[in-house]
Amino acid sequence: QVQLVESGGGLVQAGGSLRLSCAASGRAFSRYHIAWFRQAPGKEREFVAAISRSGSNTDYAESVKGRFTISRDNAKNTVYLQMNSLRPEDTAVYYCAASPRTSYSSTYSASQAYAYWGQGTQVTVSS
Repeated sequence: QVQLVESGGGLVQAGGSLRLSCAASGRAFSRYHIAWFRQAPGKEREFVAAISRSGSNTDYAESVKGRFTISRDNAKNTVYLQMNSLRPEDTAVYYCAASPRTSYSSTYSASQAYAYWGQGTQVTVSS
């Protein structure tokens, strides 16, 4: 089992940057694929980015590709989401999630694949 805690959210102007962190406690962090999802008010939760257990594979939603970068440091049990060129439509609560599944490529964007979730961190982008 793994516990996840997000941090780094806040208020930023459009065009600015934030770096979110997802710190994990528990065993064998390197066994988990990790993803970031987000949920804006009145909208469904949506996939943002994912990284495989080793960090060799990363994937992004089209809406953030080229602006966001996901990375991980397994020695520090932490995953990061660097967000650049932020837009008002990026405003949401951001959640990190961990998947213990063996497969990555076929499931990385599906919230059902992730068994463990953090409490979320608010990101607000003003225009």
